[in-house]
Amino acid sequence: MAKKEFEAAHFDEQRYVKNVAVDNVIFGYHDRELKVLLQRPNFLSKWTVAGGYILKTESIEEAAHNIAFMRTGLKGLFLEQFRSFGNPARTKDEWQEIKKVFEGAGVTPPPDSWIQDYSVSIAFYTLTAFSLVKVQKAAIDEAIDWWPVSQLPAMLFDHALIVEEALKALRRDIYHYPIGYELLPEKFTLPEIHSLYETILGKALDNRNFTRKLMSTGIITKLDETRSIGAHRSPYLYKFEKKKYDAALKEGIFLGF
Repeated sequence: MAKKEFEAAHFDEQRYVKNVAVDNVIFGYHDRELKVLLQRPNFLSKWTVAGGYILKTESIEEAAHNIAFMRTGLKGLFLEQFRSFGNPARTKDEWQEIKKVFEGAGVTPPPDSWIQDYSVSIAFYTLTAFSLVKVQKAAIDEAIDWWPVSQLPAMLFDHALIVEEALKALRRDIYHYPIGYELLPEKFTLPEIHSLYETILGKALDNRNFTRKLMSTGIITKLDETRSIGAHRSPYLYKFEKKKYDAALKEGIFLGF
């Protein structure tokens, strides 16, 4: 990104809503681990969740979708707003770190720049199928990668708290929304969806009770297909019923595992 473009992208109060940003906690599920997509800005050792300022021409939800698209290459992902974050020390405590990013790009932040003032973040979490993501760095990123939620690196600002609160929200919502549709492949086995829910909730779930409750919702259906996973082991495959899934998103369900 050229210096002029970099300045326009970060200091132009005519284009952006001042001091209000969107942070998007992008979750994926891989190898029986819940992971979050994090980015590390140039010249810094700490990581952040995906985020950005809100253009005056877009809604908050559009900003969250655009941030998810820019990092994953995928459109129309499931996202949910879960909290806002703001206090006088959010950015001031680590402003010297942020100056390194600008200075590394050959930009000197104006001493009275609005981005140094009180900053509020509207937080969303996004769910995506891990295998479909084509991770994409932003212009100011040194690195972007998946991290297990249980093994986060050093995080900038209050972003460790944002991930923690996103996980709490996901655990709350998993009882009321068919979360698995977003995180699993199109076809899956009952043990796979059982493992997904156990991983997200961080606790063991009785297999029979889990299967009974899940099947009673009608949101998944058994296929006349199996997957060979070893000698004498070929479990049936299942898939989500899209119409019932859409209805469950709109009306809600209750899974009292």
